[in-house]
Amino acid sequence: MPLGSCFTYILCNASHRVLYVGITRDLTRRLEQHQTGTGGVFTRRYRVNKLVYFEEHPTAPDAIAREKQIKGWTRERKLALIETTNPEWEDLSVQLLLLR
Repeated sequence: MPLGSCFTYILCNASHRVLYVGITRDLTRRLEQHQTGTGGVFTRRYRVNKLVYFEEHPTAPDAIAREKQIKGWTRERKLALIETTNPEWEDLSVQLLLLR
């Protein structure tokens, strides 16, 4: 991955039982892939396509480090992170479209 802005993000399924942490350069495109079932086997199998958290990083290595950090956390800590900025668990993909 070349240097440049990158996102760390968390998706969940409709019941909020399954969480997925990932990184991407183009969050809008990546969300479209997850929502159409072309984003990956795990997200397709568990229907994980609701954006509940994201943060932007200046470089890909920063985003990768943050992804690894979050993936190492307990589920409870991930839930607390989501709820700091999105207590209602709204789908933030609409908000993301407004930022474009």
